[in-house]
Amino acid sequence: MTSPDLFGKPHAVCIPFPAQGHINPMLKLAKLLHHKGFHITFVSTEFNHQRILKSRGPDALRGLSSFRFETIPDGLPPSDIDATQDIPSLCDSASKNCLGPFRDLLSKLNDSASFDVPPVTCVVSDGAMSFTLTAAEELRIPEVLFWTTSACGFMGYTQYPKLIERDAKCITSGYLDEVIDWIPGMKGIRLKDIPTLIRTTNRNDIMLNYVIREIERAQKASAIILNTFDALEHDVLDALSSLFPPIYPIGPLHFLESQLDDDSHLKSIGSNLWKEDSECLKWLDTKEPNSVVYVNFGSITVMTADQLVEFSWGLANSNQTFLWIIRPDLVTGDSAVLPPEFRSATKERGLLASWCPQEQVLRHPSIGGFLTHNGWNSTLESICSGVPMVCWPFFAEQQTNCWYCCTQWGIGLEIDNDAKRDEVESLVTKLMVGENSKEMKKKAMDWKRIAEEAPSFVNLENMINQVENSLYKACMLGTG
Repeated sequence: MTSPDLFGKPHAVCIPFPAQGHINPMLKLAKLLHHKGFHITFVSTEFNHQRILKSRGPDALRGLSSFRFETIPDGLPPSDIDATQDIPSLCDSASKNCLGPFRDLLSKLNDSASFDVPPVTCVVSDGAMSFTLTAAEELRIPEVLFWTTSACGFMGYTQYPKLIERDAKCITSGYLDEVIDWIPGMKGIRLKDIPTLIRTTNRNDIMLNYVIREIERAQKASAIILNTFDALEHDVLDALSSLFPPIYPIGPLHFLESQLDDDSHLKSIGSNLWKEDSECLKWLDTKEPNSVVYVNFGSITVMTADQLVEFSWGLANSNQTFLWIIRPDLVTGDSAVLPPEFRSATKERGLLASWCPQEQVLRHPSIGGFLTHNGWNSTLESICSGVPMVCWPFFAEQQTNCWYCCTQWGIGLEIDNDAKRDEVESLVTKLMVGENSKEMKKKAMDWKRIAEEAPSFVNLENMINQVENSLYKACMLGTG
């Protein structure tokens, strides 16, 4: 094995979990590392690579000579290219089938190492793709795990073994309102606010065991990074620092990315798996400041046809202007069909689109509130845009993010899981024009200011130094 050249250009292989909410932040991180002098190989699954080319055009991923894209198979049978793959199946297949192709890719990169493509010196992997640690160990190079969750969501996952050990009864619905008083940095949180994958009585559940295994393997990483900032989640970050390898909060990543002055072509490279409708920005230009509710349930959330109807009439009855993003696969097992009466009732104040450039939408001055599923990307982007939220979490750590928004940060209102039109109407109205709407907006703007002042570039530099030190020590021990 060729020893890494500590004095040459470092080469990071970045591999996200193959879902939209994981790909986006990993691409931002890869661009930041490229800005810091790294050669980048960005690894997608073959399925998602084709989705990006379909949504953004055949030349979408032709970057610089020092920023290249590679693919590996995900091991799953062919499926609808316009729909998100089944997450449990994807997790199971990745853990069983992706190590071999990833190992082969690393070998190919090292075997073809040249002036243009230096040897691989580190792996930056999604925290949910920890099989990559095995390949990094074989190469004797450091690996950084990037958990794309919030710090509070990550902490919630770390508690799964203790929750199971302490009381098997606590994972049933009757105990969901029970306050858990022993989790570090999360005082007052209830079981219902812990990431939902614990809510099973099947000890062999794929997702439950997948998360437990990934958390355990995180101890082997050279460092762990999170897309958050210390002031937002200080207590949890402080508690996590005693449980894991060095943890670096380097968010908000989209703030850091916006400050780069790199090649404009690299800046233009995106990762959306659906074609963006930018026309909605022109529509927003015609609206008054803080007058529009933005509605988007992310890339994975699915709802029933009845839930779609309830949300539609709740929005209609609120009399608020809205921009609603409805993915083609939003409704379970069916197409998303809205009632004709809804369309006619809201045609003067509502716009529907299938996907959009969300960061630009949330930054638009006309946006006054966000009806969201509370995925971490959406939550953080909303915080950093100074936009308060109505929260309808779907699964995983979205419930944890929701609890923090509503009870700790003062910028959210929670909708019941079984949302009805009257509740949707009431909370959307409160968000936009209610008695406390101005106070929520003020708190959201305060968090935006704090996010802008976060020392994220310093933390990124410290993380890079940590990785370089790990590599140096490996070489000095003669293991490179």
